[in-house]
Amino acid sequence: MDRRRFLVGAAAAGAALLVSAPPAAAVDTRAWMGGHGDATDLRRLTIPGTHDSGARFGGAWSECQNTTIAQQLDSGIRFLDVRCRVTGGSFAIHHGASYQNMMFGDVLVACRDFLAAHSSETVLMRVKQEYSQESDATFRAVFDDYLDRRGWRPLFRIGDTLPLLGEARGRVVLLADNGGLPGLRWGGPAFSVQDDWNALPDAKYPKIQAHFRTAAAQPGPLYVNFVSTSAYLPPRWNSDRLNPWVHGFLDGSEMAGRTGLGIVPMDYPNTRSGLVEALLRHN
Repeated sequence: MDRRRFLVGAAAAGAALLVSAPPAAAVDTRAWMGGHGDATDLRRLTIPGTHDSGARFGGAWSECQNTTIAQQLDSGIRFLDVRCRVTGGSFAIHHGASYQNMMFGDVLVACRDFLAAHSSETVLMRVKQEYSQESDATFRAVFDDYLDRRGWRPLFRIGDTLPLLGEARGRVVLLADNGGLPGLRWGGPAFSVQDDWNALPDAKYPKIQAHFRTAAAQPGPLYVNFVSTSAYLPPRWNSDRLNPWVHGFLDGSEMAGRTGLGIVPMDYPNTRSGLVEALLRHN
C-alpha cells in the first residue's frame, strides 16, 4: 500500500511539474523584426520569403502559393517576389501567361496595411517585368506613376544601398530587377543568389544546403537562397519534397546556432508546419 501511494504521489508530482513548466517562447510572426535593434544589418538576418508571391491561379504549373500576400506577411514572410506585366499603363501580376487576378496596387495595399499595423517590420520586394517586353523606360514610367500620381512613394524606401533595419521599418525596400527601376539592383555585386529553378529536388537540395553554409560562414553579401524549383513537376509537387528536407536541415545539429542565412524564397511554405518559424530561429 505504501509503495502504491508513493507511486501515485510521484506521478501526480510529475504531472504538476509538466503542467507548471513554462512553455517555449513563441515567435510572433507578425512582428518578429521588433526583436532586432535599429542598427541591425539586413544582410545578417534570416528572412523568410515567397517565390512568385502572387502566383495562386492558372493551374498546377503556374501556381506557387496558396495564401494571399496579406496572409504571407502575417505568417512571417518579409520578402516578396512580385512579377509585373505592363498593361494599359498599369502593372498586372502574372506568372508567365497566367494573370493572377491581382494588380500591383493590390500588392501595395496589402503591404501598406500590414506595415501600418506592425511598424517594427519591413518588406523587401523584388519587382520584375513578367510576360511583357516593354522597354526599361516604359516600365519605369509605369512604376513612377504608381509612386507619384497614385501616391505610393511614401511606402517605399528606395536607395542604391541596403538600409539598416531602423531605416527600413514601416516601409517597402525596393530590390530592382529591371534596368529602368531605381533602387538596389537585384543580382548586382551586393547579392549572392542561388536560383537553379530547373533542378530536380534531389539536385537542388545540395545547392540549398551549400548556400546556407556559405551564408553562415562568409557574411557580407545579401544571400538569396531559392528553395523553389519547377523541374519536370509542378511547383507544389517539388515543394512537397524540398520543404521537409530544408526544414530538417534547419533544425539539425549542423545548423544549430547559425545566423544570417539571408533571404529564403519558398513555394507553399505554409504547407510545412513550422518551416517559417524554423527559419526565424536562425536570427
